[in-house]
Amino acid sequence: MRLLLSLFRLFFHLLYHPFAWTYDLVAATVSLGRWKGWVMSALPYLDGRVLEIGFGPGHLQQAMEVRGLTAFGLDESRQMGHLARQGLRRKGLPVRLARGYAQHLPFLSGVFDTVVATFPAEYIFDTVTLAETYRVLVSGGRLVLMPVAWITGRSLLERLAAWLFKVTGEAGAIEAILPSIRKSLQAVGYKVRHELVECPGSRVLVILATR
Repeated sequence: MRLLLSLFRLFFHLLYHPFAWTYDLVAATVSLGRWKGWVMSALPYLDGRVLEIGFGPGHLQQAMEVRGLTAFGLDESRQMGHLARQGLRRKGLPVRLARGYAQHLPFLSGVFDTVVATFPAEYIFDTVTLAETYRVLVSGGRLVLMPVAWITGRSLLERLAAWLFKVTGEAGAIEAILPSIRKSLQAVGYKVRHELVECPGSRVLVILATR
């Protein structure tokens, strides 16, 4: 099992860097076409000046701008930054993207109303990362995390996809996930609650942490 998980971590690293151009296709395939909808389900929770950590191909960046939000983004991947910039420019939207690490956010304190991360890697729950998100938020600002989704459809293909998500650690049981997340967020000062968002044939966990 450890070897399998190591191989999957390597796969995700390659997908996010040298093979970033395949990201949308792979994400759509493994989620049975639901991935982008899961990401977009964050929109109702976002407000004002929004920093997205790990913006990937930039779909949420585009959606936020169209919605009238002021979107900023930070991502470590140079390849994802290139894809996201291309997408924004094609639609004539502002580009406010930076390359860097979430543990050292290159922004002043108290400048964002919302910070969001959809399906991030483990780095997002690092104490330093969470402290940085807390720092850049205004008083009363909100950190929105979408760490996991579950495929709930009962077709054979849906059950296979749900099993794959579970085996790779992408969709553990909420009872196993939530307590440690809550504890980490509360340790840096956040007030925490969560919601489960129902999507077609699936369910998304949304963590809402208020500064």
